[in-house]
Amino acid sequence: MSDRRWRRAGGTLLRVVSVWAVSSLTLLALAGILPDFRLQADDGDTVTRTAFTAAWGAGAFGLLSALVWPVLVRALLIVPALVLGALVFFLNGSLLLVALRLIPDGRGDANPETAVVVAAVMSAVASAVSTALAVRDDDAYRRRLSRLADRRRRRSGTPHSPDGGRDGPPGMVFVQLDGVGHDVLRKAAAGGLMPTVAGLLADEAGHRLTPWTTDWSSQTGASQLALLHGSNFDVPAFRWYEKESGTVMVSSRPASALELQRRAIARTHDGGLLTVDGASRGNLFSGGADQLALVLSMAARLGKGRRSRAGYFAYFSDPANAVRTALSFAAEVVREIGQSVRARVRKESPRVKRGGLYPFIRAFATVVERDVVVAAVIGDMFAGRTAVYADLVAYDEVAHHSGPRSRDAEKVLTRLDRSLGLILKIADHTPRAYRIVLLSDHGQSPGETFAGRYGLTLKELVRAGCGLPVPRSAQRTRSASEARDAVRIALHRPVAGEKETEHPKPSDPVVLASGNLGLLSFPDIEGRASREQLDSRFPALLGTLASHPGIGFLLVRSEKHGSVVLGRGGAEVPVAELTDGEGPIAPFGEGAADAVRRTDGFPHVADVMVNSMYEPGTGRVHAFEEQIGSHGGLGGEQSRPFLLWPRTLSDPLDVLAAEAPPGPVRAGPVGAEAVHRVLARWLRELSGPQVPLTQDGFTGAGAADEPFPGSSAGAGVPGGDASGHSARPVGAVAPLPVVADGDHGEDVADAADDAVPGKRG
Repeated sequence: MSDRRWRRAGGTLLRVVSVWAVSSLTLLALAGILPDFRLQADDGDTVTRTAFTAAWGAGAFGLLSALVWPVLVRALLIVPALVLGALVFFLNGSLLLVALRLIPDGRGDANPETAVVVAAVMSAVASAVSTALAVRDDDAYRRRLSRLADRRRRRSGTPHSPDGGRDGPPGMVFVQLDGVGHDVLRKAAAGGLMPTVAGLLADEAGHRLTPWTTDWSSQTGASQLALLHGSNFDVPAFRWYEKESGTVMVSSRPASALELQRRAIARTHDGGLLTVDGASRGNLFSGGADQLALVLSMAARLGKGRRSRAGYFAYFSDPANAVRTALSFAAEVVREIGQSVRARVRKESPRVKRGGLYPFIRAFATVVERDVVVAAVIGDMFAGRTAVYADLVAYDEVAHHSGPRSRDAEKVLTRLDRSLGLILKIADHTPRAYRIVLLSDHGQSPGETFAGRYGLTLKELVRAGCGLPVPRSAQRTRSASEARDAVRIALHRPVAGEKETEHPKPSDPVVLASGNLGLLSFPDIEGRASREQLDSRFPALLGTLASHPGIGFLLVRSEKHGSVVLGRGGAEVPVAELTDGEGPIAPFGEGAADAVRRTDGFPHVADVMVNSMYEPGTGRVHAFEEQIGSHGGLGGEQSRPFLLWPRTLSDPLDVLAAEAPPGPVRAGPVGAEAVHRVLARWLRELSGPQVPLTQDGFTGAGAADEPFPGSSAGAGVPGGDASGHSARPVGAVAPLPVVADGDHGEDVADAADDAVPGKRG
């Protein structure tokens, strides 16, 4: 035992000395390269003296970074998250200036601008060397993980559980690859773009892949709400108009996301998929998790309980992370500008404008969001949390503007695959075994925009059909972008229109777009407008829309026949009689009839629902937004996401067949609510029943009457506390107790330090 301790102490000392030595050499090299940085007296020094000065400066900088840096970053958590990332460089430079002042006889000096550069390089080099040494020492990994676990137990006062560790119940990590369709994933794996995914599929004891079918609203708001909270009832699109309040609900607005989460919880009487020792990372909704980072619905909360930005603190508390991410961010901006210029030079078609702030929004989605979320997931796995759900939005953002099968999007898939590989590699070293499930919330369908193809937007076509004035030139339709809204939140800027109440003219229709799904509402008509009312006021409207070559079908309520679907050539089919493969919905394939019927029953279905045309041979649709890769309605790959799960878990179709009588034979689950039931079943298989309790310890629907923070409606989280989280259930398995986000931030930064080199992709 004594020999082992000496070896451990020797290994630790070797790593410290190695990092110190390399940092000293780096400092010497920078002093020789940069004119405004010196480590010598004015009249010169010997080589030995200069080396001693460099070692002194490197040691002082290392100590200050270890002792002072976490305190500084924690104190600055009140500033906007992305501003914190920029401040990292200046604070790091300030620490270097302090370290240089500590060198005897004033031999260290640098101007502030040079200090920022030197500090960034020093942090990156020290982190790389420390990481490279640690990952080659299995004992060091085990000791690191043991310290993390012991620290949490001491903070929480929880004794060590003999059932914990890798011999206990496994945890589960759900990684959502936003917008990646089933066919895109399969092709990328087979073509070598995603070797990690290919390896999972090739291993006979590995994972299985199946598609699943979205609802009519094939977008993240509807899908992820159901995946995490079990219900997406009354979510007809990405954005829709609610007449009783006169507001537009937008899935990516924090206030709307919080209200949708509240409604789902009130309907299901369940806090969500992650109520038991869970973590929600980069999502629109919390899923009932205690641990939150970059969760949009929680960004609507005010005051001390607003913890959705904790992931930024956790990540940027390590200056080396800030350096790597900043360099990758800049490279991504340059990459996007180059790709956009190339597309214009080659006159690629279809094409949308990609100027303005888009390069920076893309870089945020593909670099900052990815790095922060992956680091948070690693920290959760080191902490041994029971359930983790993370969303990576990079592919979805790029595919909207470059196309779902474009070269640009393929490169993003490759970088995402590296992140998945890192998570899988980390799982081999965590104190708890994990099952990794990959899934997507929807796919994307390609095609030229509606405005690009026909020279006018849906709104302009509607106004023409209503006999209202139409602008002479086509106007761009604002594109839905979760990444764009996430950037504004990270900068403490209000999301566009977040606090606005829509007050359209009574005679003007409200026209909204959600990919290739359009929604028409008439504010001056109480309740859901009927076909007869619309024909009386605007005789040409429905005929103009139904006969347009860019539109596939309409859904509208009829006073005589109930709701009907209208199509070209005067086609009219009552919703009750809809059949797949027949009538206006014939091109849209299996499940279209049920999807339309379900949405028709929503209280907030639009007066007129408009789905664009779909060409089965090419998979093309026409988005009503500025997107050449779109999702939101019916038609093609957008409705066909994927589910990739370990073979040790139950088959999804077997899970669903056990809950209800067998229906039509399908390739995979139908509807996001069905997928939620599968995910919840898998959690029960691994960790036992998860029964959310009310605060007084009893289950029941009455808890749904408690007010939810930030909402005026009155229904809330069953068993939730003031922050909207469910109370801890009986029988929950949590080998490593959860801690406050402030503590978790240190652990994520520590975890990132111990990750393998080259993890940033």
